[in-house]
Amino acid sequence: MTTTRYQHLYTASRFWKKLAKQAAAVGRGTLEKALYLYYAAQSPSTPAWAKRVIYGALGYFILPLDAIPDLAPFIGYTDDLSVMAAALATVAFYVTPEVKAQAHDKLEQWFGAPAAPTVTQAKS
Repeated sequence: MTTTRYQHLYTASRFWKKLAKQAAAVGRGTLEKALYLYYAAQSPSTPAWAKRVIYGALGYFILPLDAIPDLAPFIGYTDDLSVMAAALATVAFYVTPEVKAQAHDKLEQWFGAPAAPTVTQAKS
């Protein structure tokens, strides 16, 4: 499946609507990846071919009809996450520290700062 097939479904307003409605269900990790892609696409240094890949992945993310319905508990967003992970691997060079900082700032606005790892988590 090519992510550019879903590029026409992407709009910034649909992206933000989906995030606003589904933020809790999607989970922080999935949102982080979606925001990396979103902010990388906004960067003027990201080339057109990479933006097409990004918009395709984000179009699939906001598409209401998925291979695995988003309403399915625990597994509903695995297909979206897989598509975004593939897109991130393809455009990783354009996910700069600035892009990551923008994404993390937005996540902190929504969820607060991430919890510090506990002693047992730090040893793992």
